[in-house]
Amino acid sequence: MLDPANPVMLALLWLTLGGVLTALALRTFRRDQREYRRFKRFRTTKRRQKMLRRWLLISFTLFGGLALVVLVVSGAFAAPLLADVQSWPWVSWLLGILTARPSLTGGVLVGLAIGVIVVTVVAIISVRNEGDEVVSLGDVQAILPRNRQELVLGGLLSINAGLVEELLFRLALPALLFATTGNAIVAVVVSLLLFGLMHSYQGLTGIIVTTVLGAVFMAIYVLTGSILITIIAHALLDLRSLVLIPMAIGGVHRIDGRRNPLAFKPTAKPAKPATLPEAEAEGAGAGTAEPASSDSTTEAPAPTPESAPEPAP
Repeated sequence: MLDPANPVMLALLWLTLGGVLTALALRTFRRDQREYRRFKRFRTTKRRQKMLRRWLLISFTLFGGLALVVLVVSGAFAAPLLADVQSWPWVSWLLGILTARPSLTGGVLVGLAIGVIVVTVVAIISVRNEGDEVVSLGDVQAILPRNRQELVLGGLLSINAGLVEELLFRLALPALLFATTGNAIVAVVVSLLLFGLMHSYQGLTGIIVTTVLGAVFMAIYVLTGSILITIIAHALLDLRSLVLIPMAIGGVHRIDGRRNPLAFKPTAKPAKPATLPEAEAEGAGAGTAEPASSDSTTEAPAPTPESAPEPAP
């Protein structure tokens, strides 16, 4: 651990923070947004699976690696930061209530779980009955699995996100911010804002929603004092979005991507009806066609479905 009381050590802490912020910015604003725009144009599951595997590897190595480095450098400040936040008046008051009445704590957790389940079930039933699309907060429709193979990757991405994102944004990065600034409010707020900005590829709505979710996860961590519970909560929430809902609504677990290489169904192009001059020209070219009578009609050929070409990356 680096001691911020030593000017040299403090400079190294700030240097570490600068490196972490630079790595996150480069990944988020230069790579994630560009790759997600490409991903939304992919029509074959082979290309989609390749990108999903790439994201899984990068997320695990980048966020997991950053979390490991930061915890080695400033992990000792995680406990003092947690104690500082838990000493805030309203947090201390809430903790006092939950500690004095353990049954209330269990009731709140069970109530939250039941609420999430009820909302999920109602949404699934509504979509299946009405045939509407899944309502999502943020631009995340494209990443939802389309078949069994993508479903497995969605599950792995969910578990990985719960692990490495919580270690980095709820434990390691706040500790580093607290070590450099000495301010718990700055450490909490900045880490929440960075967590939201990391999801900028989902648009403004996605940034806002993920920032709010980050605050919820931070509250769970502060009130329970356990990063493991926070990791599990995050992973379960992502599994709900990337596994449970696609299975319940789209039945993607029954679709074999090896037999259905297209991730999206091709749409038929509407036929363009022939105009009168075109009909007359076709008749003249045949040489045996008779002039059409006043009550005759010319039918356009039936359209044939054509699949959209795969866009270039």
